[in-house]
Amino acid sequence: MGRLKGQNPALWNFPHISQAAHWWPRFLSSVPMLYAHPVLLIGLTGGIGSGKSTVAALLEARGALIVDADAIAREVVEPDSPTLALLVERFGPEILGPDGALDRSALANIAFASSELRKELEAITHPAIGEVFFKRLAEAPSDAVVVHDVPLLAESAGALARGYGAIVVVEAPKELRLLRLDGRGVPRADAEARMAAQATDEERREIATHVIDNQGDHETLEYLVDGLWNDLLILRDENAALAAQVEELAP
Repeated sequence: MGRLKGQNPALWNFPHISQAAHWWPRFLSSVPMLYAHPVLLIGLTGGIGSGKSTVAALLEARGALIVDADAIAREVVEPDSPTLALLVERFGPEILGPDGALDRSALANIAFASSELRKELEAITHPAIGEVFFKRLAEAPSDAVVVHDVPLLAESAGALARGYGAIVVVEAPKELRLLRLDGRGVPRADAEARMAAQATDEERREIATHVIDNQGDHETLEYLVDGLWNDLLILRDENAALAAQVEELAP
């Protein structure tokens, strides 16, 4: 796992966490974007059933500030919100349930019928989601490690452009993911359909700076997250030092 540059001996101690070989060039190319944020921003993603949410909870227990993309998406369409009013105006009152809350299935049936309608949906929801996201960043302490939990990070060019200091991908073998989802009451056919609609493991690894192989027990995962957290703290301090140097050079 280890550090940000080259081969760090710490990597030898965490065999289930890998560091992308192309990390350093990607870091250099993203440096200007890092300073758009006053805190270190980390992307966290993984396919359904991979254990991403468990990793998020473990990072939070170690001091990370978690910004949950799905929670924000739900928040901006709560009853009586301006975003929900815009959705009803565009897609009709049939997207509401009897209690006036958004019926997500009804909205999906309409908005995902074509790419044009999906883009209209995104044009309404994405600005509201972005506003809350950047508000959370602005409210974070200056020494925070902000972990942005994004299920579909690899699928979103807009999300990738946010300037993450690192991207952590959680993965597990397909059959193990299916077993976990079955334990949560998700039928196998539905689980496989959801997996097929998401990025592949290879596509997620392509954007990763760190990969956590979550096919072991909880104790092993705790051990791996300890190593990851230490790495993120080093990155936070290096990022702060670089930001201070840039500030000193500013006219």
